[in-house]
Amino acid sequence: MTPTRILLIVGGGIAAYKACELIRLLRKEGIAVRCVLTAAGAQFVTPMTLAALSEQPVHTSLWDLKDEAEMGHIQLSREADLVVLCPATADLLARMAGGIADDLATTLLLATDKPVLAAPAMNVRMWRHAATVRNVARLRADGVTVMEPDEGAMACGEYGPGRLPEPPAILAAIRQALAAAAPIGPLAGRHILVTAGPTHEPIDPVRYIANRSSGKQGFAIAGALAARGARVTLLAGPVNLPTPAGVTRIDVETARQMADAAAAALPADAAVLVAAVADWRVEPTSHKLKKGAGAPALSLLPNPDILAGLSAGAARPRLVIGFAAETQDVIANAVAKRAAKGCDWILANDVSGDVMGGADNEVHLITADGVESWETLPKSAVAARLADRIADALA
Repeated sequence: MTPTRILLIVGGGIAAYKACELIRLLRKEGIAVRCVLTAAGAQFVTPMTLAALSEQPVHTSLWDLKDEAEMGHIQLSREADLVVLCPATADLLARMAGGIADDLATTLLLATDKPVLAAPAMNVRMWRHAATVRNVARLRADGVTVMEPDEGAMACGEYGPGRLPEPPAILAAIRQALAAAAPIGPLAGRHILVTAGPTHEPIDPVRYIANRSSGKQGFAIAGALAARGARVTLLAGPVNLPTPAGVTRIDVETARQMADAAAAALPADAAVLVAAVADWRVEPTSHKLKKGAGAPALSLLPNPDILAGLSAGAARPRLVIGFAAETQDVIANAVAKRAAKGCDWILANDVSGDVMGGADNEVHLITADGVESWETLPKSAVAARLADRIADALA
């Protein structure tokens, strides 16, 4: 699969250093990045830094004979899937709104036929100035996505809107822009159900039974499936994560709520049940249990088995995938779980370390054909590989 390609224009301003973190996040998701560094941007970050992070040449001048002979600014402006300005200064937005093409960055912006996303960064008074308000309105009317800046303390000592959004927020906006512009993918027309995160089983109004699941792997899988054209319904336990672009999210708290939502989401072509659902619950009290009354005797009740129920149900999806979080005998326990639950695939991982809440994952894919062990990968890369396997299985 051809990787997604971003053309990143780095403008001037102290916030330019955050473009380096954005490149790192994009590369971590397998997105290719090619950078254009403006003359003002070069006062804050160097071409060498951007080249090292992107693993691509950095373009700085419209008059570079080698670059024009080998690629040309027109081709550079059109080979990417999305053009991103980070940071987009007041000057850069003004020249862009006016159709000025007096350097490489503005010439590319005028020549591109691809969607453009701008992440502004400037002084609060500059952001609120009538000229900037007018320029932003013009750009948005022209189809450019201009993010709202963050509000906070600035390097100049003032406070207010104008700070560059944090790189994870820019990454989320990039995902959304790519999803809106993406061509129909291999999962177009498919509906896929994904569960993610923990469940919280209340004990009393202030306490609950839970686990350490962060939801990161499930959210990454939902996003990867949507990026391949699927209509994704994501059932999310209590997590603080942004909704992936193109995904329909339904928030739940308990295992019973998740089971009901899963049944209501059917029919589906596939189900990927990543959520770490609590096996047990209690009948919660209506009042807070007081410490002075002694340790309460909790009577545990079994929660519904969503994976087994979905696998055996009349509306069973064509492909049912479960997850097995294990701390010992990982593969043996996962093989037994696949047989007991009646699902098609199990992805097993060892959670005795920092996998829950961490950035990476090492999984074993258990199918009817055997066991396939994957190397340790970022959770986004695990999601991409699994999404491609699902697309192949449903083809």
